[in-house]
Amino acid sequence: MLRRIPEVNRCRRVIRLTEETEADWWEVEALYDLCFAPGREALSSYRLRDGVPKVAALCLVARDHDGILAGAIRYWPVRVGSAPALLLGPVAVHPTRQGEGVAGLLIRESLLLARAEGWQRVLLVGDAPYYGKFGFAKHDSAVMPPPTNPDRVLELALQPGAWEGVEGPVTRATA
Repeated sequence: MLRRIPEVNRCRRVIRLTEETEADWWEVEALYDLCFAPGREALSSYRLRDGVPKVAALCLVARDHDGILAGAIRYWPVRVGSAPALLLGPVAVHPTRQGEGVAGLLIRESLLLARAEGWQRVLLVGDAPYYGKFGFAKHDSAVMPPPTNPDRVLELALQPGAWEGVEGPVTRATA
């Protein structure tokens, strides 16, 4: 079900966020291929996604007024120890649209949706100075599979105290 997500005017251009649909899949994959290094699917975070459906309600695409894809974000369910969590990523913005705030818009709006959906905690593997702007911080609760750099594992509590007592290896969610 598509949710009404407000349009946002960025740099005199309207950006519209909608849930990613099956029709968006190839275009989003091409964007990820453009924005990330070859072999991105060999990363440990991708092994956590194998065979696990994404959290569709949180996977968003950003399109301009002409319908051209500007960016995309995806989320996947994982477990940290025995606790459910969201794994944010990948998030990407087309190189011609970078610097316009599209990634920030995708992150902020998707986190609001995740909170509204009742999710308590989110983690990602990324750059602390950038993701710190959205409340993510380095903790030692979640242990990503190798060869992940532990300094890049960042966590965010969507509910107060959501990470208290939650620790352990990050594993694939099961049905």
